[in-house]
Amino acid sequence: MAESYDLVVIGAGPGGYVASIRAAQLGLRVACIERESSLGGTCLRVGCIPSKALLESSERYEETRNGLKQHGVLTGDVTLDLAAMLRRKDSVVLALTKGVEGLFKKNRITRITGQARITGPKRVVVSSPKETVELEAKSILIATGSQSAPLPGVEVDYDRIGTSTEALNYPEVPGHLVVIGAGYIGLELGSVWRRLGSRVTVLEYLDRILPGMDAELAAEARKVFEKQGIEFRLKTKVTGAKVLNGRCTVRLNDDDVMDCDRVLLAVGRRPNTEGLGLESLGIQPDERGKIPVDERFQTTASGVYAIGDVITGPMLAHKAEEEGVAFAEMLVTGHGHVDYGVIPGIVYTHPEIATVGRSEEELQAAGVAYSKGVFPFMANGRARALGSTEGRVKILADAATDRVLGVHILGPHAGDLIAEAAAAMTFGASSEDIARCCHAHPTLSEALKEAALAVDGRAIHF
Repeated sequence: MAESYDLVVIGAGPGGYVASIRAAQLGLRVACIERESSLGGTCLRVGCIPSKALLESSERYEETRNGLKQHGVLTGDVTLDLAAMLRRKDSVVLALTKGVEGLFKKNRITRITGQARITGPKRVVVSSPKETVELEAKSILIATGSQSAPLPGVEVDYDRIGTSTEALNYPEVPGHLVVIGAGYIGLELGSVWRRLGSRVTVLEYLDRILPGMDAELAAEARKVFEKQGIEFRLKTKVTGAKVLNGRCTVRLNDDDVMDCDRVLLAVGRRPNTEGLGLESLGIQPDERGKIPVDERFQTTASGVYAIGDVITGPMLAHKAEEEGVAFAEMLVTGHGHVDYGVIPGIVYTHPEIATVGRSEEELQAAGVAYSKGVFPFMANGRARALGSTEGRVKILADAATDRVLGVHILGPHAGDLIAEAAAAMTFGASSEDIARCCHAHPTLSEALKEAALAVDGRAIHF
């Protein structure tokens, strides 16, 4: 006999586990299905968290080798223990996956391991090597996330030619790493292995890096990364890649060939919707493989909902989390909200790049008149003390109302600084509102205040 629940969530990533917890807090009986042995989804297991652990470790390694002398700290020979670095990364992941397990127990969420398939209205079957379980649910939420997208001609063997998952666990530092794709993932993992000693070449089909982000800051970031040693080949079409005799051969623009030790394919991600039984409910993904939903996350099938990477919008963990909370609250209380115009995006390179709201290109395309304020970190006292003065803060405000429309930051701790901008924009702040707030001195956040002052030509320190 099928076990009955108020809500069955398929997927225990940031969207799924957060939705499960919030629904349980609101009094629902919840089961969450995850096919992997650990909770947390791609982000926690093989994405956001492990990559940030490696970024932190590799940055400390590089600073110890090359950056401490300016602080009067002299070191001897610095060597790399890659195995220890990878073990630390794994320990960070393990602690957080165990943390999610604890949250499930605290909130009395039933965890089920296996592959889920929706077999009909309110029915889900979970298959695993041990058993097959049938569940009955008043509501079903699909939160199955995404996977690395393929590229025609690139023969992925999940070793020499692999995805971000393999790039988190290279057993040795590649002599030459070729990264296909100049987006978030490619630049972050390319930065990790460049710091550890690889020659890194990034190939990008477009004429710029970081597609979709503010073009001015992306261009400045490219110069910084090139100065660090990353090689870029833009306007380059990869037509093939394969492994031959333990080496990788990458074919470019049909007639050029590049030889390397490893290839990281990072051209984006695609939704995980295969094998869910969507066809049994008449749910038809769009041309990008995403599940159409309405403003309440309802699919075309009654009682079946979807959030996160499987629906439209940026494939970001925090976007999925916000949707998870909003979905649960809508389901129980009838009310929930996600402000899609204020979802930050962050690239955890050094310096970091962070953005929220609209870019200059988007405002220009929409015909929106705006004012711009810019403040460089080289004029910020805290950045000087840190020895990290590259980059700037840019604030875009409506020319008529002064309401902040977008904030873009290239610089130290940009990912943390963007939170103030997101909060300000959420409450409809003007650049004047940000400028009038007292910011502690000396802090990096003063750069945001100065950029807000610069919107009206009133920057004090530049």
